[in-house]
Amino acid sequence: MNQLPEDINMLLSFVNMKLRDEFDGLDELCAALDVDKDWLIARLAKGGFEYNSQQKRFW
Repeated sequence: MNQLPEDINMLLSFVNMKLRDEFDGLDELCAALDVDKDWLIARLAKGGFEYNSQQKRFW
């Protein structure tokens, strides 16, 4: 998890960019980056963001 930005807004931008450009969904992104999916969802939820699987992005 050390490759992820600490700042919540930078994390949001980073994750959404990766989802848009490189991965087909959150499961694939988390597996490739070796990040716990529940941790990532909870971390972004603390910033007021939630994952939309149809849009393949957090907002």
